[in-house]
Amino acid sequence: MTCKGSLVQFQYRPPFEDVSGFAWSDPLGNPLLFIFGVNKLAQLQIKFPDGSIKQFELGTTGYDIAASISPSLAKAALAVKVDGEVRDLNAIISNDALVEILTFDQPEGKQVFWHSSSHVMAQAVQELFPGVKLAIGPSIDEGWYYDFDIEKPFLPEDLQKIEKRMEEIIKENSDYSCETMTRQEAIERCRQAGEDYKVELLEDIEGETVTFYHHSSFKDLCRGPHIPRTGIIKAFKLTSTSGAYWRGDERRPMLQRIYGVSYPKKAMLDDYLYRMEEAKKRDHRVLGKQLELYSINDEVGAGLVLWHPRGARVRNEIENFWREEHLKYGYELVFSPHIALRGLWERSGHTDFYSDSMLSPVEVEGRFYQLKPMNCPFHIYMYKSRLWSYRDLPLRWAELGTVYRFEPGGVLHGLMRVRGFTQDDAHHFVTQENMEEEVIWVLDFCVHILKSFGFSTYDIYLSTRPEKAIGDAEDWDRAERSLRSALEKTGLEYQVDEGGGAFYGPKIDIKIKDALNRSWQCSTIQFDFSLPERFDLYYIDKDGRQKRPYMIHRALLGSIERFFGVLVEHYAGNFPLWLAPVQVKVLPVTDSFNDFGRQVVDELINHGIRAVIDDRSEKIGAKIRDAELLKVPYMCIVGAREAESQTVSLRKHGVGDQGSMTFPETVALLRKEIEDKGLDKS
Repeated sequence: MTCKGSLVQFQYRPPFEDVSGFAWSDPLGNPLLFIFGVNKLAQLQIKFPDGSIKQFELGTTGYDIAASISPSLAKAALAVKVDGEVRDLNAIISNDALVEILTFDQPEGKQVFWHSSSHVMAQAVQELFPGVKLAIGPSIDEGWYYDFDIEKPFLPEDLQKIEKRMEEIIKENSDYSCETMTRQEAIERCRQAGEDYKVELLEDIEGETVTFYHHSSFKDLCRGPHIPRTGIIKAFKLTSTSGAYWRGDERRPMLQRIYGVSYPKKAMLDDYLYRMEEAKKRDHRVLGKQLELYSINDEVGAGLVLWHPRGARVRNEIENFWREEHLKYGYELVFSPHIALRGLWERSGHTDFYSDSMLSPVEVEGRFYQLKPMNCPFHIYMYKSRLWSYRDLPLRWAELGTVYRFEPGGVLHGLMRVRGFTQDDAHHFVTQENMEEEVIWVLDFCVHILKSFGFSTYDIYLSTRPEKAIGDAEDWDRAERSLRSALEKTGLEYQVDEGGGAFYGPKIDIKIKDALNRSWQCSTIQFDFSLPERFDLYYIDKDGRQKRPYMIHRALLGSIERFFGVLVEHYAGNFPLWLAPVQVKVLPVTDSFNDFGRQVVDELINHGIRAVIDDRSEKIGAKIRDAELLKVPYMCIVGAREAESQTVSLRKHGVGDQGSMTFPETVALLRKEIEDKGLDKS
């Protein structure tokens, strides 16, 4: 049985070759349609992601298809994707279609699972706290949250009560079902229930009809889809609470947000909780202070980073490597100002599409200047400064350009969300003929750099044309083909995000996986059909005519600040030797060996190794402990035996004693590890 509004359809499949039925009404006057025949000869052609095709009868659901493949898939199935649209598993498929069965293994399956879990939590909160008003409860990268309008913040003991009630709701194993009604009917329903936030959402929705989802005694405005039953949720945990402004607007009411996670297996929850404990230990905000890397001070300005000497050394190594590799691989480096006339951003379109993220302009001699949110317009004017031939292209210009953007105070987060950051930006100007070759080149370069920092596992997405897009359809098709072909020729696995491109061009996003298997957005390769048109860019082709170049935006690390934070958490502050702020700390056993210790430091510095001495009048055990706390990769312990033999006792952080070595042996070992960047070069 499928339920849709007040229309109930009972479907029976005898071997009839026609469709017949009759209408009736229930005691309340609602129309009932009984369909008791189907055309058995009519068949659906269902195509699967692997290219195979299978025939199914009309009236087939996603569950039927999953069951036809295997019992295990039917058991694991959460939803179905039909021609790119995610639907309820029991939704009837009425046309030939490309179908994919979604389980928890796929990102879209996870999102359906987590959003369904948020409804269970909302039911528990609504029952335990009468008068609470519901706002929104979306899935997020891992788990979900739901916002509530309630008088007092939730306490830890409240979360325990909510979890207990959720367990009871899940045990009911209630079906999720969908109800459709007109938008006006929904507004009246929510208004009568006092659900002001739902009314506001409904008033902003386009279209004549909306859907509500039911399970147990709970119903909520929702476009779905949802998992088949609450009992599929086998393990969950409410993780935290916080305040959140309605729709992220500081002028709107402060709501109370509850975060949670859920899984189809308890082992998955155990793994998540372990990773969260590890994440706390690796938090870059905690380690940043402990390791004296950086600070952020409200008296300086929220979201503005102060780089301390140790952090500045690491950043300098990152940037030096970045510059050296760019020059080695064929980029040219450029520099641009931090500020420009407001008119530049009006021509580029940033004031139209990006104004909410731009800081307020400043007036200078009667003209308004804007702190730059992007580097692109400057590179464009460099391009426009002279005439280019097709022989000059591709051009590859890169810049470590500091930009400034408005981020609401509530979302600022250490180095991950700041208001001033350095974007490792590049722009490629290419001809139509060398598009694909250039994308392959950029992909190879991106992977090379990311691997050099220790990241070798990625989630890669190809984002295609959205509904609202500018530019010629043929240009979009060419760009998408070049991106897809480049990914295939480089052998990189990827997923397609249909319609996920920006309005001005398709793109490739590369998300790196850290030591806890978390994804972080880093590299983007983005075609842009807007700016070359807005700024009237052209080159002279081989036929002597003016042609529009294709422009590719490329961010590699994303931003130095955010990437630095990711590195801290990935390595838990234990930077590989080449990045460590202090690579070696020399530890004299007593004060009488300080002079020899300084000779060791000088020898290491002369060979390009960052070394310092701990010449405090402390016991050697205390010196070792302090060096371990600062996560210094190597310690050279020197005493009477070392001074006499002109050697050092080498100790490795987190490992221990490495034995006695001569100066040349020590330098050779350290230099090799620095040059290899701690990676396996075999």
